[in-house]
Amino acid sequence: MKYRRLGDTDINVSEVGFGVWTVSTGWWGEVDDERSVRIMRQAHERGINYFDTADTYGSGKGETLLADAFGHMRESIVISTKIGYDFYNHTARRGQQERPQDWSEDFIRFALEQSLKRLGTDYVDFLQLHNTKMDAIENDALFALMDQFKDEGKIRAYGVALGPKIGWLEEGVRAMRERNVSGVQMIHNILEQDPGRGLIETARETDTSLVVRVPHSSGMLEGKYDENTTFAKNDHRRHRPKEWLIEGLRKVEQLSFLTESGERTLGQAALKFILAAPEVASTLPNIYDEEQIEEFAAAPETPDLTEEELARVAELYENNFGLQEQSTVSEGLI
Repeated sequence: MKYRRLGDTDINVSEVGFGVWTVSTGWWGEVDDERSVRIMRQAHERGINYFDTADTYGSGKGETLLADAFGHMRESIVISTKIGYDFYNHTARRGQQERPQDWSEDFIRFALEQSLKRLGTDYVDFLQLHNTKMDAIENDALFALMDQFKDEGKIRAYGVALGPKIGWLEEGVRAMRERNVSGVQMIHNILEQDPGRGLIETARETDTSLVVRVPHSSGMLEGKYDENTTFAKNDHRRHRPKEWLIEGLRKVEQLSFLTESGERTLGQAALKFILAAPEVASTLPNIYDEEQIEEFAAAPETPDLTEEELARVAELYENNFGLQEQSTVSEGLI
């Protein structure tokens, strides 16, 4: 495993992190707490030290699972959590529908204190404001409160997580240029490179770190899908249109040159594509079984993508991977 510095902090995060949402929300199949704890500990044994969760993941379960897994070894991991959604007073939710957000000082302070209790710790390494819209980015009092949390020792660094769906370029740019954020989390992968490319440019100009989720385009870039692939009833990918699968497979066919040498899998190449940008501090592949831990944790040690390979990827993207029409199937997440 290799590690990178988060922004201007002294926090070093593994190039491959662990997004706790896969083992706490039930959107990737059945959740078994004992198995979730075991998988996270196995990830740590493979060098993964960065664990990213949110207070809404399983209505707090993601945070309590981290406490169960690492409460006895808190200093050996980097914890990132997110706050901003009021799931305490708005428990009902349909699918991926967003709950109301509350950026008031009283609520944000309450939310952080609740997260600290569930995590079983007195500080969070990297606190993210969850799916910030422009009203939050423009809220001076909110970011003054983040600085206050740092002064109080409750957090070591803060940033914003962009979402829920792919996009939010202007919000990310404003946060990096106008707010003292150490990091910004975004969706970015070989198949979905915008607005990530613009955010990478801004991160380069502002010395801000990026955390990238969905680096495998919801599994498409793991190289395991075919036209007959089906998903479990409680797997969120089950609700995607068939066109998403067929179109994605046609694009992936064009990427075989990334694995011709046999030195990296497609899943590893997808991570190396993200890590080719030094502005990226860590990637968050969706890990929900032991096989993925072994494959993804080994990715940093595989060969970097060459300049020629990166150029071919860029050309394919600019030409929609040889498909006649531009995709209308976009990513939707939490």
